[in-house]
Amino acid sequence: MATIKDIANRLGIAVSTVSKGLNGASDISDDMRQLVLDTAVEMGYASKKLKAGSTRKVCILIENMDYENIDQFGYEIIMGFKLSAARRHWEVSVIPADLNMQTAEKYDTYMLKNGFSGAFLLGFSLHDDWVKQLNKTTVPTVLLDNYIPVNPHVGYVGTDSSEGISIAVEHLHSLGHEKIAFLNGSKNSMVSDERYQAFLQSMEEQGLTPDKKLMEYGYYVPDCAKYHVPTFLENGATAILCASDLIASGVIAELTKRGLNVPEDISVMGFDDLPLASALTPPLTTIRQDRTDLGKSAFLLLDGLIHNVSVSKMLLRAKFIKRASTAAAAAAPKNYITAEE
Repeated sequence: MATIKDIANRLGIAVSTVSKGLNGASDISDDMRQLVLDTAVEMGYASKKLKAGSTRKVCILIENMDYENIDQFGYEIIMGFKLSAARRHWEVSVIPADLNMQTAEKYDTYMLKNGFSGAFLLGFSLHDDWVKQLNKTTVPTVLLDNYIPVNPHVGYVGTDSSEGISIAVEHLHSLGHEKIAFLNGSKNSMVSDERYQAFLQSMEEQGLTPDKKLMEYGYYVPDCAKYHVPTFLENGATAILCASDLIASGVIAELTKRGLNVPEDISVMGFDDLPLASALTPPLTTIRQDRTDLGKSAFLLLDGLIHNVSVSKMLLRAKFIKRASTAAAAAAPKNYITAEE
């Protein structure tokens, strides 16, 4: 483990200058401070305060995910993490992250400069700069729905998407649906890829043939439904399985606009069980991932990583929630109103 003296020797500067750089003193230049921080990260330095402190300072870095109120996906995840952290007297900072922030500074340097012992990353994609840097980080880090192989300092927490999708397809097939459409989340997402593969496998396990015309990537927003529902209808879908409740809400709205009734004419199913799911008309059949438990699990995983307990993955069970948006497949598809009409 590198010391302040080691850093000073590497840079050919005084120990006091290194100390100032690591502690954010104002009487050295920004360039020198950055050089000290970058070198400290490169040499694997960790401050005594971070190693020995009884009060941990950690952060939740969040990108491309709403979390301000209970109806939004990230809210309960953050609350679950904070509840667990409070019992251990951890100090938790919730920090919105963006591309500019990631471009301006390396992940390890940012964490060292701000005195964070570890981080929980929400809403990041595998293409983000900081996620790419996690292959070599020594900072204890937990990712939601993304996985970094080999590195013992990085863990993954999520819900078992394969099991959830399998439950959903089995339910729809039990109602007589064979032409099942799948409106997935965003491309370039690990969890979207997992759910795509799970859908293919689950259809085959039910003796059904997946139809590529009934499988599309969208985005985790209601508005994406209008781009894909028409194609699903044209190709005879009797049920639409959605990768999120938000997508499902948009699908129901689009079907209603086209003169179709859910579930009499076509069944719709979601994933997540957000609070809005039970408030939709009709209430949404969905797969629940317990977001509070996801947050608590992320805390447990991060605590383990900080104490050198290397955990690769922590997956929660998915739970089937039956409501009124799914029913037996209609004997014959009903004509629907086209956009032109």
